[in-house]
Amino acid sequence: MIKDSTIKRSKVTLSNKYKNIYEKRFSSPLKRRLAVLKASSSIVSLGKYVILFGLSFIILYPIIQQLAVALRAPEDINNPLVLWIPEKFSFKNFEISMIILDYWNAFKNTFKMSFIVMFLQLFSTSLAGYMLARLRFKGSGIIFALVMFTIIVPQTTIELPLKLSLTNFLNTGVNLLGKSTTLYLFAGLGMGLKSGIFIYLFRQFFRGVPEELEEAAYVDGASPIQVFYKIMLPNAKGVMITVAILAFVWQWNDSYFTSVFVTDANVTLQTLTTKMMGISGNIQSAISQAGVWQLFDQDVTKNPLFTSMILNTSGVIAMLPLLLMYVLLQKKLFTEGIERSGIVG
Repeated sequence: MIKDSTIKRSKVTLSNKYKNIYEKRFSSPLKRRLAVLKASSSIVSLGKYVILFGLSFIILYPIIQQLAVALRAPEDINNPLVLWIPEKFSFKNFEISMIILDYWNAFKNTFKMSFIVMFLQLFSTSLAGYMLARLRFKGSGIIFALVMFTIIVPQTTIELPLKLSLTNFLNTGVNLLGKSTTLYLFAGLGMGLKSGIFIYLFRQFFRGVPEELEEAAYVDGASPIQVFYKIMLPNAKGVMITVAILAFVWQWNDSYFTSVFVTDANVTLQTLTTKMMGISGNIQSAISQAGVWQLFDQDVTKNPLFTSMILNTSGVIAMLPLLLMYVLLQKKLFTEGIERSGIVG
C-alpha cells in the first residue's frame, strides 16, 4: 500500500510539473502562436531538406553509376558480384574509349565548334533581343511570336528544307553540307541551337533596363548601335554569361545538328558526341589496340554489357572537360557574374 501511494504521489507530482511547464510556455495566445509558427517552420525546413536530398540523389545517381562502371575491369563485366564497387579498379575502359573516340582529334573539333558557335550565338541573339526589346516597329510583336514558335518546333521538321537550301546555297552551286561553316552560319544568323531561348532571355533583360540610360545616350548624340554596345551590353554581363555557358554546353553535347549537317558528309570533322554514336562498330579494333583482347573467351563485341560499359566510359570522358571547366571557372563566371549583373551608373 505504501508503495502504491508513493507511485501515485509521484505521478501526481510529475503531472503537475508538466502542467506547470505547459502553462508557463503556452499561457498566452501569443506564446501559443509562436510555438505553432516554430513547429511549422521546422516541418517546412525538414520537408525542404528531404526534397533537396532526393533531387541530389536523382541528379548524382547516374554519374556515380557511370563512374562505377567505367572503373570496373573489363574481365569483370559478367561478374554478378560486382555491382557498385569494382572488385578490381582498372583504367582499361578509358583507354579503349579514347581509342574508339579518337579522343584528342574529336576533342579539338568539339571545342573549336562549341567556342565559335558560342561567340556567334552571343552576337546574334543579343542583337535580336535588343531589337525586339527597344526598337519598336510595326510587326515586331509578330516577329517575337515567330521567335517563340521556333522553340517548340521539332528539329526534324526543318531538316529537309535546310538540307535542300544548303546543297545549293543561294543558287550559287556551293554545297555547305559537311562543313563546320554551316553551324557557324546558323549561329550567326540567329538560327543556331536553342537560339529562340537566348533571344527571349536577352529581350526580357533589356526590357528591364531603365529607359533613362538610353535617353541620356541619345541626347549625347549616340546611335542605336552605340547605345547597344556601350550601354546595354556592359550591363548585361549576367545574362551574357548564362547564354555563353548554355550555348557552349548545348553545342558540346549536340549530336543531331552536328551529325546531320556536318559529320554525315565529312567524317574528318567528327565530334565527341557523334563519335559515341558509332561506338558499337569500332569496339573490336579498339580493344585489339588496347591489348585486352586476350582477356575475353568470347567475341566481346557481341556482348551488350561490354558495349554498355564502353558507352558509359565514353560519356564520362566526354563530359569531363565540362566538369573541369566548371570547377576552374565557377567562381569568376558564376559568382562574380551574378554580383555584377545589375545596373551600374
